[in-house]
Amino acid sequence: MATPRFFCPIDLAPNTTIELPDDLAHHAIRVLRLKADSEIILFNGQGGQYPARLIIDGKSGLAAIGMHDPAETELDGDITLVQGIPSGDKMDWVIEKAVELGAKRLIPIAAQRSVLQLSGERLRKRMQHWRRIAQAASEQSGRNRIMEIQEPLSLRDYLALNTVQADAALFCHPDGQQTLEQTLALNPKQNCLTLLVGPEGGWSQEEQSIVELHGLTPVRFGKRVLRTETAGLALIAAISALRGWD
Repeated sequence: MATPRFFCPIDLAPNTTIELPDDLAHHAIRVLRLKADSEIILFNGQGGQYPARLIIDGKSGLAAIGMHDPAETELDGDITLVQGIPSGDKMDWVIEKAVELGAKRLIPIAAQRSVLQLSGERLRKRMQHWRRIAQAASEQSGRNRIMEIQEPLSLRDYLALNTVQADAALFCHPDGQQTLEQTLALNPKQNCLTLLVGPEGGWSQEEQSIVELHGLTPVRFGKRVLRTETAGLALIAAISALRGWD
């Protein structure tokens, strides 16, 4: 059985004993039913991990921390997924799998055709939910860093606020002028890529015009039209294979 891994968002140092956050301790002791002196691994998202020994003190959990292990499992390339917000809980799936596949950051886009619109308290709770999913996916997949999830923007605002190099941004569209393979071949040493994926129904004509003004070339992937929750993930996997990233 693999050693249980936990994201612990506090300062960690070798040869110290810390009190675990309540939710972490509850999950380890009450949910996973780990026993005293169980071996666990802690990481705080700042790089590497720490082997530790679980100490149970009543309802509280503590950890005796060992030496820092600098192990990393990050993807060799830097991929940003700019994802049009889909309906329902599809974004949960996209976030979980994007973490597993090695994406560095995810930027939700409140696209013109996005059914789900978020603001105020609803947005705050949804961001907390999405970030918890990213943390849990890192625990499961062995990543020692947490994929960054930014707050939603419109496509116009995203492009206005971010310097997106045309040769590093793939505007995903089933009628794209270039294939994924052709686009990557034009820049064989490019290891920092941004993928723009629309919501259900795709990008609106206005959004496509905005992208064209920024000089981005539409890119197609295969002969079939992929669902929004499939497209970005398939592209990440394909790019990693074509680039030889692991």
